[in-house]
Amino acid sequence: MVEYIHTYENVLWWLAVASIITFVSTLIVVPKLVVRIPSDYFSHRERNRMPYSDHHPVVQGILLIGKNALGYVFIVVGIVMLVLPGQGLLTIVIGIMLLNFPGKYRLERWLVIRRPVLRTINWLRRRSNRNPLVLD
Repeated sequence: MVEYIHTYENVLWWLAVASIITFVSTLIVVPKLVVRIPSDYFSHRERNRMPYSDHHPVVQGILLIGKNALGYVFIVVGIVMLVLPGQGLLTIVIGIMLLNFPGKYRLERWLVIRRPVLRTINWLRRRSNRNPLVLD
């Protein structure tokens, strides 16, 4: 094991730096994203239209492919972070939220209606002077 560490010391240092950057980034980015969610987003049984649905179909396709590719990257990096230092589970969840798949809105809604999750989200929103999320 010690030989392995010495052999890949540079790679392990870069992974540690990437883990620290990811951790600090999530501490900054996640609260900013949570407060941007419209307060009535989860009050509907079905998902609202996508923000870029008015664009040209080619632009929609490029944005969709880019968003899904980024989601897969986050999932892979999150899986790697499960065994290395970093926020593996949080990174995987962010990756899943970026993907498009059937039932995604139901999954998001299911997560948000959990009392601890909703309480944390609404606490972050209160700190930013935003209205709490409204559920039906």
